[in-house]
Amino acid sequence: MFTADGSPTLNAFQVAAIRILSAGIVLIPVAIREWKKLDRSKLKPIFLSGFLGSFIPAFLFCLAETRINSSLAGFLNALTPIFTIIVGIVFYQSPVQQKKLLGVAIAFSGMLILFFAKSSLAGNSFSYSLLAVIATVCYGFNVNIAHKYLQGIPSLTTAAFAFGMLIVPSLLVLYATGYFALPLHEEKFMLSTLSSSVLGVMGTAVATVLFYVLLKRAGALFASMVTYGIPFIALLWGLADNESIVPLQLLGLSVILFGVYFSSRAK
Repeated sequence: MFTADGSPTLNAFQVAAIRILSAGIVLIPVAIREWKKLDRSKLKPIFLSGFLGSFIPAFLFCLAETRINSSLAGFLNALTPIFTIIVGIVFYQSPVQQKKLLGVAIAFSGMLILFFAKSSLAGNSFSYSLLAVIATVCYGFNVNIAHKYLQGIPSLTTAAFAFGMLIVPSLLVLYATGYFALPLHEEKFMLSTLSSSVLGVMGTAVATVLFYVLLKRAGALFASMVTYGIPFIALLWGLADNESIVPLQLLGLSVILFGVYFSSRAK
């Protein structure tokens, strides 16, 4: 993470660790409250869900975005539904309806249109792009694990235990990377830590709870398609930053919406 003048403060490992740690801290009271009610046999899939769905991807995306731009990162994130299907079929023998597959394919084609309308692969590091792809594979495993093993557990409880068990690993990463030896009393380090914490609370803890809710109500494949919402957020930020919008981008967004709608209507 960088200050306004471009000077570095926290590295990618520290930002990711603070993000997961803050999510765990804000949710740990829920885990303590629900400890006696939880079926202990669910601890392993809950841990795997948190580890594969949040912990590993947080580090992979933080590292990837030190070398690739946000447009490419968002595009690669949209591979999640594809890997959700592949992992489900190969490892969990999950049946997938042809109409849902077609909906995913349509939405993904919209992502391709949008990607080529606003960016290119030039100047981006292939190896760092691969880190983002591995993260989406982890997302695919997480969606299938949560869908198969965690249906009977409240979404807030699932997230609370998942992130609660990641507090110690996050602290170990911070210690190993020398975070606690930094001059944390200086303003730039305080602001970087605060920004990473806000990202953890809102972008990780709250978002994960909402994702588990969607997963249990709409199914694994449709829940994984929330990644197709990323371009819309990027578009809004672009408009706020006075970026120009070309017709091809609007076409891509329309195709994405149609694909998601088509998939959701499949019976």
